[in-house]
Formats: sequence, C-alpha cells, structure tokens
Amino acid sequence: MQVERTDFISVPVTDVERSKQFYGETLGLPRVGHAEDQGFPEYQLGENVSLYLLKMESIGGTFTAPHTASIALRVPDVAEARKKLAAKGVVFEGEIFDTTVCRMAHFKDLDGNVFMLHRRYAPQS
Repeated sequence: MQVERTDFISVPVTDVERSKQFYGETLGLPRVGHAEDQGFPEYQLGENVSLYLLKMESIGGTFTAPHTASIALRVPDVAEARKKLAAKGVVFEGEIFDTTVCRMAHFKDLDGNVFMLHRRYAPQS
C-alpha cells in the first residue's frame, strides 16, 4: 500500500457551534466551503490536510474522551503564534519546548483534544 497523503483529520467535539467558534475565530483557521447541512464543519490546515469537527453521536458513536496524541500545526514562528492565541484566551501547557530540531507549544481545544504549534528549524536528514 502506498499512502499519498493525509486528506483530513476528524476531531471529536461535544458542541459543534462552540467548536466552530474556537477553530474558526480563535484559531483563525479558514473554513472549507460545503453544504452546512452536511453536519461536519471542515477547516483547512495548510495545503494538504483539513480538519473535520465530528459530533460522534451524528455517526452512531459516543464521545468517550478527547484524543491525547497531539495534532501538530506547523506555524512560521511558535512564540508569535503562541502569544496571539494566548491573548485570545487559549491556555498552553507549559512553556515552549525546544527539542534541538524543532520548537513546540501544546494546548487543548474546548473538548480537551491536544494540539501543538510546531516549527522544525533543523534540516531533515
């Protein structure tokens, strides 16, 4: 099997309207246009990946817990992006972490899903 790319990431949410406010306005992610009645608001993450807000009950499931593996959002400057989001009330977990190849800052959405602002500064080998 050859994977060409990741098309989208589904993020479980408990309140779609509240989450649309967070992802669209607080994070400032651009909305991907499609029929609103589809029930899965979609936001663009860079060039290749989009993020779907998924109310689990709408597909016969239940919201059991937020995911705990972070979704890394590549940004030009982690410190600047963190500062802007903190000013909008986003709470970060700890300080910016430097791995010697990249910088990252972790935060959660309104349902506890973990995200990371990320920027690699060392060349990939």
